[in-house]
Amino acid sequence: MNGRSRIGSAWRGLLPVGVAAGMALVIGGGVDAVHHRQRAAKTEHAAKPAAKSEQTASRFLVGVRQAGTALLVRDLKGADVGLPIAAPRGARFRHVSALKGGTFVVAASTGRQVTFQRLKLDAKGRPKALQPLPKATLSGVSTAYSDLAAGPDGDRIAYVTYRGAKSRVDVVSTRTGARKSWTTKGPAHVAGLSWAGDTLAFVWSPLHHVHGRVAEAKHQVRALDTRLPSGDLKASKPVLNLPKGASEAVLTRDGRTVIAGLAQDGQITLQGYAVATRKPTKIFARQRVAGKRPALRVSRLDIDHTGRHLLAALTDGRLLADGAVLTAPDLADAAW
Repeated sequence: MNGRSRIGSAWRGLLPVGVAAGMALVIGGGVDAVHHRQRAAKTEHAAKPAAKSEQTASRFLVGVRQAGTALLVRDLKGADVGLPIAAPRGARFRHVSALKGGTFVVAASTGRQVTFQRLKLDAKGRPKALQPLPKATLSGVSTAYSDLAAGPDGDRIAYVTYRGAKSRVDVVSTRTGARKSWTTKGPAHVAGLSWAGDTLAFVWSPLHHVHGRVAEAKHQVRALDTRLPSGDLKASKPVLNLPKGASEAVLTRDGRTVIAGLAQDGQITLQGYAVATRKPTKIFARQRVAGKRPALRVSRLDIDHTGRHLLAALTDGRLLADGAVLTAPDLADAAW
């Protein structure tokens, strides 16, 4: 997939004025383009032995039904593939994260416990197996502000739970169940989890009261070295204060670039920032949204298992995946 030209045409052609349902944008190859010159030789060498599944994005979406009662698999034409997969007894599906080879990690909550399952699709996208990961079980409350990020190989899972307005980030091994936890002492939302090696990046949004309601005071990308012992989440380091209009961002797999989703003055922009300088680098995509409507914002950003495709969701309901537009107001979360 061509980076800038394909991205621009996709936004112009597939996001008409008056779009009314949430959206996701998949950028093929664009994430790596920022550092193409510095890493061209290294990339060429590494690409030869790489497995095909590590380079190619999935042709199917796995989504969590709004009520959390089932998982749905859809192709890029919006058609359901196979039958819905029911949630475990007494549990609700919450989040899904893509791995390589048509495999996904799914989080489900049961009161004060979060469990994880591995979903495998066959070559035609049909659900093949949903297997529990019993060693990865966590205690904690999953809420609408929780988030999930599985490492590309599925060997570790990061998840956010809450105790009131205080958040906790757990990193758990799916093989051994070994767990580390970092907590906030004050009220804050933690979202936008993304992996870059042993570094877990997230968007930290402290909470305060405005006119009698709770609001997010600011949005800052921070990076946590998960080799550190459990403790306070302030052990993480600030990476970038997000500009006005941005509340979601991810860190690229090489840890060099933050990609932020900005919504301002009727325009949606996916803007890259260099971690070293905190200065803007390139615009990955831009779309003017005209007409009278509630102000849109980017509600979620995800980098897929290949590290080369970026999924951006807006707050008004449509999914755009590799040039295909999917209307999916029935999905609370999705991975590709």
